[in-house]
Amino acid sequence: MASVLEDPTLERHFKGHKDAVTCTDFSPNRKQLASGSVDKTLMIWNLAPKARAFRFVGHQDAITGVQFSPSSNLVATSSKDRTVRLWTPSIKGESTVFKAHTAAVRSVAFSHDGQRLVTASDDKSVKVWSVHRQCFVNSLSQHTNWVRCARFSPDGRLIASCGDDRTVRLWDTSTKHCINCFTDYGGSEMFVDFNPSGTCIASSGADSSLKIWDLRTNKLIQHYQVHSAGINSFSFHPSNNYLISGSSDSTVKILDLLEGRLIYTLHGHKGAVITVAFSRAGDLFASGGADGQVLMWRTNFDTKSYQEVLQQHSRRSTPDPPPHVTDIRPRGPHLHHPQPTAIQAAANSHHSNGLPTHHISGSRVDGWMGDESAGRAGVTAGSQTGAGSRGRGRREEEEGGRGQTHPLEVLSGHPSSLDSTLRHIVQQLDILTQTVSVLEERLTLTEDKLKECLVYQSQILRDVRSSGGSQRTESEETDGSPVQFT
Repeated sequence: MASVLEDPTLERHFKGHKDAVTCTDFSPNRKQLASGSVDKTLMIWNLAPKARAFRFVGHQDAITGVQFSPSSNLVATSSKDRTVRLWTPSIKGESTVFKAHTAAVRSVAFSHDGQRLVTASDDKSVKVWSVHRQCFVNSLSQHTNWVRCARFSPDGRLIASCGDDRTVRLWDTSTKHCINCFTDYGGSEMFVDFNPSGTCIASSGADSSLKIWDLRTNKLIQHYQVHSAGINSFSFHPSNNYLISGSSDSTVKILDLLEGRLIYTLHGHKGAVITVAFSRAGDLFASGGADGQVLMWRTNFDTKSYQEVLQQHSRRSTPDPPPHVTDIRPRGPHLHHPQPTAIQAAANSHHSNGLPTHHISGSRVDGWMGDESAGRAGVTAGSQTGAGSRGRGRREEEEGGRGQTHPLEVLSGHPSSLDSTLRHIVQQLDILTQTVSVLEERLTLTEDKLKECLVYQSQILRDVRSSGGSQRTESEETDGSPVQFT
């Protein structure tokens, strides 16, 4: 894994919206950044220095979703006005209106070939549209409450959706059937997406947790609780190795998925962070929030070019091809029950997709940004002002059901994978041992200092009592005027 050497930096901020920013997306050609707002406008920000921005007006209510087409020549937006619009991101600002939903449309996304759109709506449906024919194709209807988000898998064979019915559903685009339903959620699910390799889906919601499921084994492999309020949006880095999340707690957090830990907390917005998005190359990411600002950050996670990073991790992150529809099990709704007692595992026990099975909780780090590390030796940084988050490994096991495969048994058949995983575990245990030793030494020093302080305090109290008596005697010998002691 590429070493984490530099902190993310704020590159630019864009001001032009008059209300909360609800959605952002970078163009694949890296020339533009789109943002939608409650103020009903779409802004296209040109990333070239001193370039002009475009404001597009047409929606009659708040814009809820935005995405560029893979060719960068179209921008799709969804809105609470029940419509979807397809824009040409140029000075002409032409748009085509799609109508079929009967309530607010919450999200819109292109398929990876750019031929289809998928939308989610408060009318409890997920709809698929043809971009070329500019028409409605079919509807997917099994949600029992508002649908907040829907996304295509990278190969276009699956659709994931989530909503206020506290479920995440997986749909087969050819048969139009719901083939899986994840229901282990404590609140409304606000956002869902596939990882870039298509082997996992992640979802986040009002319960401030973020969960990642492996579609090949149908298991919950990572569970993060690092925010103190609902998570409104997240975005996978194109290397599969990082994830950013935006929350109503006003922070953007960056997770290292390979090590299963929180590495940065960014404080830049005044109010809820509603949207976050990585650029297609991963070198930039954007955040937008209730303060009406769009912030663009430079990633700076490593010193290598991102093409090298993608090549380096392609084998480790995706040892298996994306799952075929018939590989996903069970095909009907299935409730995932964790065992009553969690099985503790090393923090870096890697699953078959290169991600560790992990549950992590984090505490907020005050200041503009902080390096929040779990179990790192010598964890202090120059500008760090808070304690690092503490993580604990957890492997979630299913009770009954099909596909009960131990994580280490699905390491894609590569003998070296197990060796490298075990070596990595040993290294982390060494670091943990060193950290515990340092903490024990510091605790001993603290106890010694505390004893010295108590002895010194007792001596001071005795001196004060003895001096108090002499002071009273001296006061009585004067002519009644008060005596001041310094």
